[in-house]
Amino acid sequence: QVQLVESGGGLLQPGGSLRLSCAASGTIFTINAMGWYRQAPGKQRELVAIIINEDTTNYVDSVKGRFTISRNSARNTMYLEMNSLKPEDTAVYYCYAKRTVITGPESYDYDYWGQGTQVTVSS
Repeated sequence: QVQLVESGGGLLQPGGSLRLSCAASGTIFTINAMGWYRQAPGKQRELVAIIINEDTTNYVDSVKGRFTISRNSARNTMYLEMNSLKPEDTAVYYCYAKRTVITGPESYDYDYWGQGTQVTVSS
């Protein structure tokens, strides 16, 4: 099992910056991907950024150049640095982790989620 706890959300004005953190605990040595999703009111949850095997990153187009995802494995923590925030970035942000377990010829993926942290960008 993996437990994820987010922190760092808040209310800020457009153009501001914020850093979200996600602390992972439990069976973390088999985590091969971590990421951030967000869900705005009335919208589906969307992938914002993901880091795979600690070195490959991908971002949704709307945040490219503004957000940076990183992972500090030694501290079991993942971060999302958000700059030039816009009102449309307002959402609940969720930490996500995928753990892969290989047993003989079979592999099993397990998905884990944090409880979410609110980010509100408003003037």
